[in-house]
Amino acid sequence: MRSIVMIVDVVNTFLWDYVLIFALLGIGIFMTVRLNFPQFTRLFPALKKMLLGIGNKEPVEEGKMTPVQALATAVAAQVGTGNIVGAATAIAAGGPGAAFWMLVSAFFGMATIFSEAVLAQKYRETKDGELVGGPAYYIKNGLRAKRLSMFFAISAIVALGIVGIMVQSNSIALSAKEAFGIPTIVITIGLAIVIGLILMGGMGRIASFAETVVPIMALAYIFGSLVIIVLNIGNLVPALKAILLGAFTPGAIGGGVLGITVQQTIRFGLARGLFSNEAGMGSTPHSHAVADAKHPAEQGFTAMIGVFISTFLICLSTVMVNLTAGSYNANISAAEMTEKATIMTQNGFATGFGAFGGMFLSICLAFFSLTTIVGWYFFAESNVKLVFNSKSGTLNLFKIIVISGLVVGTLIDATFVWKLADMFMGIMAIPNIVALFMLSKEAVAILKDYDTSFALNEGKEKVRTKQSILKESMV
Repeated sequence: MRSIVMIVDVVNTFLWDYVLIFALLGIGIFMTVRLNFPQFTRLFPALKKMLLGIGNKEPVEEGKMTPVQALATAVAAQVGTGNIVGAATAIAAGGPGAAFWMLVSAFFGMATIFSEAVLAQKYRETKDGELVGGPAYYIKNGLRAKRLSMFFAISAIVALGIVGIMVQSNSIALSAKEAFGIPTIVITIGLAIVIGLILMGGMGRIASFAETVVPIMALAYIFGSLVIIVLNIGNLVPALKAILLGAFTPGAIGGGVLGITVQQTIRFGLARGLFSNEAGMGSTPHSHAVADAKHPAEQGFTAMIGVFISTFLICLSTVMVNLTAGSYNANISAAEMTEKATIMTQNGFATGFGAFGGMFLSICLAFFSLTTIVGWYFFAESNVKLVFNSKSGTLNLFKIIVISGLVVGTLIDATFVWKLADMFMGIMAIPNIVALFMLSKEAVAILKDYDTSFALNEGKEKVRTKQSILKESMV
């Protein structure tokens, strides 16, 4: 077992310290420039449009999702342990400055995820009456690289459908045991039953579940975090200072006792940023591919909202709770990093909510992890359909494997599971980043088409509609 851990550590060091730090930031900066900084011009209009349209539930064909359902499913996957455990681990391992690099990765990640979403829309397919798509499909149909497509698909199946789900179930078991004293076996059985029932319902049940649960859980967590921050408002400015100063000179924090280098700060910030918002990793395009959007670019704008919610709102909430409430601990050893980081955040909520604080966080974490399991299963299933040509027997077998992985995840060491997740998700990201770079011209063309034709025609249609209403009122 020790040799396996050593191999995983070596691979992670190579991936995250030497490859993905540059590749993820690089593709984000590259697409930001090519798309003319969509973070400034597209995000908030898209957010406004989504909020205004939440109440209008238009019917959608079977085998598809509404744009909001696709976003909810994407956010369900994005908002998980990465936003609580991952964000807390980032500042525990990389210092408060890691939060700054998490936000940097998210900012540039918005351009990355826009590209992923529009390419997923363009190159999606229909299998057994249902839309299906994602990086494996735009690699196969766009790049015409079948072997690379298969490599991504297999990596995604392992990273999301097995190892990733183990991370989520592990976090649920650890948090519930710490907060409520519930035996692991009870948590495991209950979790397996709930997930099994959801997965049996297919795309429709997954979409409905995500659309219902995600807004409630996100708002509850953000509101709870704001309460803690307000109760400790005197520590807000020092916390912000620690983030900004620690991003570039981590040794200056805590009198230099952290012993953290700038590279470590950037590494953990980017790694946990990726794990939280998944931009560039190649996971969320699977849900955006099946959205019944009027134009691919509109779904791209919607995808950007997911990154904003995941990192700028929820991850930052976790960081600020730890820093303002004084629960941040710079002396956590690597061996107990994941477990202690979770307890660290629980202590932060306990400063404002007392004994209920730990319970509140455990409940939030359980729902975050639950929705991530459902979202990641859906993404992995899209790749199972590509590898095995959508055979129903194979899909049923895969569901059994997923449930088995979920059970195993509650029983093994938390730190090792996170290391495995980092490794497989890093491996999965590489072919996706290559594809995004090679197909960047098409993402730009889709945005230009939206601006020159679709948006213009939609504007004219709105004018005609207003004129018709005016004429009718005058009659």
